[in-house]
Amino acid sequence: MNTIRTHTFTEKNFIKLAEIKDSHCVSIYLPMYKKGKELNEGLGQSNLKSCLKKVHSDLIEDGYDKTMINTYLAPINKLVSELSFWRNPSDGLAIFLDRINGIRYYKLPHSFEIQTYVADHFYLLPLLPLFHDNGTYYLLNLSRDHVKLYEGSRSYFQEIFIEKIVPTQLEEAVGYDFEQKMLQYRTGQMMHPAGSFHGQGEGKEDQKKELIYFFRKINEGITKVLTHKNAPLILACTDELFPIYKEINTHGNLWNTNLSGDPEFKGDTELHKESWRLIQSYFATTKQEKLERFHAKSQTSKTSHQLSEIIPAAIQGKVDTLFVQKNEDFFGNYNQTKGCLILDSHKETGNLSLLNMAAINTFLQGGNVYFLEQEEMPFKNVSMNALYRF
Repeated sequence: MNTIRTHTFTEKNFIKLAEIKDSHCVSIYLPMYKKGKELNEGLGQSNLKSCLKKVHSDLIEDGYDKTMINTYLAPINKLVSELSFWRNPSDGLAIFLDRINGIRYYKLPHSFEIQTYVADHFYLLPLLPLFHDNGTYYLLNLSRDHVKLYEGSRSYFQEIFIEKIVPTQLEEAVGYDFEQKMLQYRTGQMMHPAGSFHGQGEGKEDQKKELIYFFRKINEGITKVLTHKNAPLILACTDELFPIYKEINTHGNLWNTNLSGDPEFKGDTELHKESWRLIQSYFATTKQEKLERFHAKSQTSKTSHQLSEIIPAAIQGKVDTLFVQKNEDFFGNYNQTKGCLILDSHKETGNLSLLNMAAINTFLQGGNVYFLEQEEMPFKNVSMNALYRF
């Protein structure tokens, strides 16, 4: 079996997990304890053992071959006694196991309640605060000979490799006479340090045209990998390059100011800190704007607090924003063909988390999912409210 382990969790990881379908997918969430390795080893190991017992019981109820359960769960069981695993804790641990892909686990800067879930899909609801409460954004490092793309949030920052889909240097885009033209450009910069495109004769316009061509190629390439189309895109570049890129940009949410300076001379930690400082207010504002919009539309067909309406709307991509009450869930089944919703009092063999279903479908189709305290919910006595796109 394959093993995937990481301290970061990106939207790409989320999408891959959401795509996996297998008859006995196992999801486990645990808090970790950073105050001391002894506490984390003892309590963490004990919690995981308890989770394994619960999963073992659920697999038997779910019809899994009893003689094969221990073999199937062996990769998780191995973690219990692996001391090095517990001596390097984060805030929370998420473990996923299926028969095709094996085990993957993530130590994350987010504390989880202890939960287990066995179904034909993974339980991903606890992971969504990593994207919306912390905010998902993109950062594009841009200079004439340096291009990098990152996906980030308050809690993670990870490069998206784009070398094969975009030119990473101006020379790749404009051709063989690049070196001669750049010499002219740099000579002009030394003679006129305050200017942007000083050169000789028509060189200034040529340089701008080359940059526009270069940036168009970059824009075309990154558009293919920006999976969350509504997420803000920040440019880390010098002030002279920012207005030129803005001319050709087609991403729907380009941030209105750039992260100034040459990004080539900044490390990832510095870029993460500076970019989050620049963008964090956007996410708090967006959440509040969605709540205000819900209240303004609360007596219209653009909002709902009825599960029988929200579940199909989420599947159809109609939900712009889903408001979910923290630490709540509800279980049952939804027959999409018949439009029939059945609610159960708890998780049992054959049913699923309807909240997980609604939230995943909303997120994968570009919607927002916010987790609120009961007193913050638009409709206080209902665990899920939806603001529709149409």
